[in-house]
Amino acid sequence: MTGDHQTLALLLFSAFVAVTLAITTWVSRNRHGSAEEFYAGGRLFSPMENGFAIAGDYMSAASFLGISGLIALYGYDGMLYSVGFLVAWLVVLLLVAELVRNCGRFTLADVVAARMAERPVRIAAGTSSVAVSVLYLVAQMVGAGSLVALLLGGTGEAARTWTVVGVGALMVIYVSLGGMRATTWIQIVKAVLLMAGTVTLTVLVLIRFHGDVNSLLNTAAERSGHGTAFLGPGLRYGGDWTARLDFISLGLALVLGTAGLPHILSRFYTVPTARAARRSVVWSIGLIGGFYLMTIVLGFGAAAIIGSAEVRASNASGNTAVPLLALDLGGGAGSTGGTVLFAVVAAVAFATILAVVAGITLASSASVAHDLYASLRRSGGKQYSEVTVARVAAAVIGAVAIGLGLLARDLNVAFLVGLAFAVAASANLPVLLYSLFWRRFTTRGAVWSVYGGLVPAVLLVVFSPVVSGSPEALFPGMDFHVFPLQNPGVVSIPLGFLAGWLGTVTSPEPPDEARHAETEVRALTGAGAA
Repeated sequence: MTGDHQTLALLLFSAFVAVTLAITTWVSRNRHGSAEEFYAGGRLFSPMENGFAIAGDYMSAASFLGISGLIALYGYDGMLYSVGFLVAWLVVLLLVAELVRNCGRFTLADVVAARMAERPVRIAAGTSSVAVSVLYLVAQMVGAGSLVALLLGGTGEAARTWTVVGVGALMVIYVSLGGMRATTWIQIVKAVLLMAGTVTLTVLVLIRFHGDVNSLLNTAAERSGHGTAFLGPGLRYGGDWTARLDFISLGLALVLGTAGLPHILSRFYTVPTARAARRSVVWSIGLIGGFYLMTIVLGFGAAAIIGSAEVRASNASGNTAVPLLALDLGGGAGSTGGTVLFAVVAAVAFATILAVVAGITLASSASVAHDLYASLRRSGGKQYSEVTVARVAAAVIGAVAIGLGLLARDLNVAFLVGLAFAVAASANLPVLLYSLFWRRFTTRGAVWSVYGGLVPAVLLVVFSPVVSGSPEALFPGMDFHVFPLQNPGVVSIPLGFLAGWLGTVTSPEPPDEARHAETEVRALTGAGAA
């Protein structure tokens, strides 16, 4: 990239960082430091504000960079991500949003612990939430590294490393100083910027092809190197039974995983009532639906205008397809329009990454403080406030995410998020649904459900081609994989549900009918909700 690209993009990066740090500083001066303020922003946000914030939380680097890149490389098969991410919101709207808002206070564990023995349930759910959050954070770090490597004109390891470290440091600052209120406003600003940028690029792609979608698709197929196969299923997930099963596994993970994501569930606590939580989801579905439809246009647009080969040459996983598309749509390399549009898109993508990592870090640090620390601390020892522990946890989680992000720097960000969704659907969703809808569910069932989904999901990823045994693996020079699929969802999600059922039917303790009835009334009516 030219010096103009770098200068303008870096100026826009700096402007966004300055604005968000100003928001964080302002919020930190106007809060009273309570747990409700730090975790839930005082529950003062309107449904529209929270809907924009949810959309901002959900439309991550995986969506903007990764999905468009996968469509540019694999056509129809890449669209599965767009469809899966969007359909998942129906599960959230119909089964989760209102009930979670009524039953919990700050975290997923609050919902489960409402009718169980608190300590073992909180430890299990807190551990699971942190694991999912760290996996999701890694994807955002990888996206940041790819973006800045492109901006600086190469794939220099030093540039990637410092970018990932910088993003990690900023997210710790946002969370430690501003808590949920600052994070929410950052998400709202980012959602507006991202939607504006995506609409602009989509309109420019359609103008290039005179509004003829058929011409766009045919050109994309021609320039993809795969011909008409590019527009049909099977390019990435076709062929042998392993690839087809991977396709099913990924679909299950995407559709079921959203309802188990800690940073999405925590957003329902920032509004005053369950009705407001449901209206928040309606707002977010509208924004997210429009966004994912546009990523399809951008993906095929990148294949048609840039060409799949050039996208792959820039980044093997396709993470830089959208910035390259912006450069061409603005007039090409060296043009003023190309420079401006590339810089704007790069800055929006970077803003996306910063905002999402702040939300995820807040949710995971809340799980550490509110669930793990509160359950494990000993009476008589030195006691720290939950908010203090959450701030320290944010720094530790940031450091772990930085290390793993550097390790996974060559993987596609949408693919990495698919793994996080699989773990969320395996460990968090079963225990959440059982707690809300199964009268006989017990503490043993809850603990077994979490670990019965979490442990297999993580182990299957470790022993899959994602980590070893393939040229694109984390450790390409090693081969200890025994599980053939890249996404564990098709195995680990049923195991999570099975373990919850098995733990319940073998439990020596009878289910607490009174507490279940109380939880059911609270879930359905909001009576006694925080």
